[in-house]
Amino acid sequence: MLKLLVGLGNPGSQYAGTRHNAGFWWLDAVAQKLGAQLVPERRFSALAARVNVAGSALWLLAPQTFMNLSGRAVAGLAHFYKIAPQEILVAHDELDLPPGQARLKLGGSHAGHNGLRDIHAQMGSDYWRLRFGIGHPGQRDAVVGWVLHTPPVDDRIAIEQAIDRSLTALPDLLAGRMERAMQVIHTKPQQKT
Repeated sequence: MLKLLVGLGNPGSQYAGTRHNAGFWWLDAVAQKLGAQLVPERRFSALAARVNVAGSALWLLAPQTFMNLSGRAVAGLAHFYKIAPQEILVAHDELDLPPGQARLKLGGSHAGHNGLRDIHAQMGSDYWRLRFGIGHPGQRDAVVGWVLHTPPVDDRIAIEQAIDRSLTALPDLLAGRMERAMQVIHTKPQQKT
């Protein structure tokens, strides 16, 4: 059963619509669905909310440390509330998937994602990841500019549709029915005709 949902992104209005903030977009949608209000939590350098789901505490966390230091907030809350890595789901942008696709997995490498790299350094790699495709610019040296820019409207819509699809799997995610959640989340979006 999950006890901590994390959305990765960069704080500040200048980053709000950028691809790198797909994790924040997801966490905001989850908070709205659960009727939760994310509020500043200084001791964890994050926006956080605590809700009860099926009689258990569930934390929502949006680190405000900038992407490269996300692990400080995640590890801080997880250690304070004794939440194991396997009880954590981290939502983030994924260069290796096209917009509109999402994937759920447990563990693995950080694949160069700086937010995941810092979480790995603080907690290891044995946590759940919900990866939202943002596409790849095609050249490695263009990645930083790509993730820190706003996607075109069609890509943003595709990402939001993947987020919406993941929300239909939220009850299964929270109950620990990961295989069922994967079936919904991994459903490929229909191609335009």
